[in-house]
Amino acid sequence: MIDIALDNQGWPETIDWEDLAERAVRAAIAETPNAILANSQREVEISITLTDDEAVQALNREWRDKDKPTNVLSFPMTPAEEINALPAGMEAMLGDIVLASGVCAREAAEKGITLSDHATHLVVHGMLHLLGYDHMDEGEAEVMEAMERRALAALGIADPYASDPHPEGAA
Repeated sequence: MIDIALDNQGWPETIDWEDLAERAVRAAIAETPNAILANSQREVEISITLTDDEAVQALNREWRDKDKPTNVLSFPMTPAEEINALPAGMEAMLGDIVLASGVCAREAAEKGITLSDHATHLVVHGMLHLLGYDHMDEGEAEVMEAMERRALAALGIADPYASDPHPEGAA
């Protein structure tokens, strides 16, 4: 189960956000050792909030000491190494992903891609963070970017790093 909390602050209603999130989360999970989660009977809870820049800036300031909006924030709940060890029948509460409408729309326009494709990339990126991946050093970044490329290719979305090796602000 994926819980979408859409407060519709600048996000177009013409996009099926639930479907986008479901596909992005499943594609990201499929690229990890936790791939079984995508097709198992285990309940998986991920909260994805599509909100405005101001709300993301407040979260970024509170949790990362950065007083500016960013495109995506991730807040893991279950440590990655514990996910597959959870008892049968226990829900896996993976965490929260939050996207900022204005930042995402500007970045999509700058890259010349659709908001839908960019948001999909950011959900994949955020989901990988929930599963314990990071990009704090070059080696980690390469591993995470390779998983993102494969997940997005599976969804028919072009390589987002072809011209921009590190998405500005991606957290």
